Amino acid sequence: MATVLIVDDDAALRDALGEVVADCGHTPRSAPSGEIALTMLAKDTVDAMILDLRMPGLDGLEVLRRVRARSASLPVTVLTAHASAANTIEAMRLGAFDHLTKPVSRAELTRVIQGMLALNQGGPIPGGKPAVQPEGLLGVSEAMRAVQKTIGMLADSDTTVLITGETGTGKEVVARALHDHGKRAAQPFVAVNCAAIPSDLMESELFGHVKGAFTGATADRMGAFRQAAGGTLFLDEIGDMDLALQAKILRALQERAVTPIGGKPLSVDVRVVAATHRDLRQQVREGGFREDLFYRLHVIPIHLPPLRERRADILPLAEAFLAQAGHKTLDADAAARLVAYSWPGNVRELRNVVERVAVLVRGAVVTASDIDFLSPSDSPTPAGGPAAPPEGDLPAAVARLETAMIRHALDRCAGNRTEAARLLGIQRTLLYAKMKRHGIEASEERTASVPNSDAANGG
Repeated sequence: MATVLIVDDDAALRDALGEVVADCGHTPRSAPSGEIALTMLAKDTVDAMILDLRMPGLDGLEVLRRVRARSASLPVTVLTAHASAANTIEAMRLGAFDHLTKPVSRAELTRVIQGMLALNQGGPIPGGKPAVQPEGLLGVSEAMRAVQKTIGMLADSDTTVLITGETGTGKEVVARALHDHGKRAAQPFVAVNCAAIPSDLMESELFGHVKGAFTGATADRMGAFRQAAGGTLFLDEIGDMDLALQAKILRALQERAVTPIGGKPLSVDVRVVAATHRDLRQQVREGGFREDLFYRLHVIPIHLPPLRERRADILPLAEAFLAQAGHKTLDADAAARLVAYSWPGNVRELRNVVERVAVLVRGAVVTASDIDFLSPSDSPTPAGGPAAPPEGDLPAAVARLETAMIRHALDRCAGNRTEAARLLGIQRTLLYAKMKRHGIEASEERTASVPNSDAANGG
């Protein structure tokens, strides 16, 4: 029988979590604050911890930092009703076992408790530094939450990472987040677009050259590998790289050394993060990409799904871009149109649309007519193949989509409308209005198995 410490300022939630721990056959202990939890840890033996993020006094991340200063192996799961890219990444970077968004189902809690107690506790878990908010990594979808958690776990590693996804999904944003949250954050981040530089210039761009190595080499050039010394080198669109240069990249990764044109090998300490919108496995089969380089890059893959596959992120992103561009807001019909659009250009296209309306719309509210230029006919067929469009006219299709998304969100949040609104990225009053419009009755909602803490206390 293990002891699980529950740290939350909400008494009802502590009791509910304690019931789940007891049902798993273990002993729950509880603390109403981070300070009390740290005192208990100093005196008693605890096998795992469930930690609220937002609490008076010490918040969850600070408690986790102090726990890590004492113990590198205690498994800790962080709970919050206010998940963001920054606190998700930082919690995972500090060695959290998981980072869950309230409300949490009993099944998910049981999984986490069992996982924490089964965890091999022999290895150290990295310490931390203040969180950095990575622009563009906003998102409440399960896909983006998984990406954020992976970034947190990889940030302090030197492991090579391959980021894949369609054009405009935010691959460079992920690469910068890996750098900014890691131990190399104070060192350079150097990005090279392998598709934008002619192949005959790429070797010099990456490895540098010495003066006189070729006609026009009037001075020594360091090259991107050495410019990124101690930091991160981001090779964007590596699938477009010439085969001959791929062999030299492979050698640099294997030997941790580069040879400037006309010079001698030089050691480099750099983390390489690569990205591509292409299917590298297919390129390998067709002879367009080296198999050995593929496996050298594909140590840890991170895939960014297209925006059309994570529609819950559209409105949070749009509202954040609007706040940056012009402090405007979306009305309900404009929001519905954004959610219904297929976004072939992904997050980059969404940002461009928001910047356009921020400049051209004179009022404080963006309406559906302001984004009439987002015609369904403007959306090319996605790379994954054609998708059958919804039947009926646009308003009817949008209504069906809204109804399905709202019911799905309510189901995921066990009927908690505040949490459902947060998940959908809209205001609670807008959710109530849409529920009334689409005939979604309160009776369809369910009672949560594990209650969420009050948003005012909000962990």
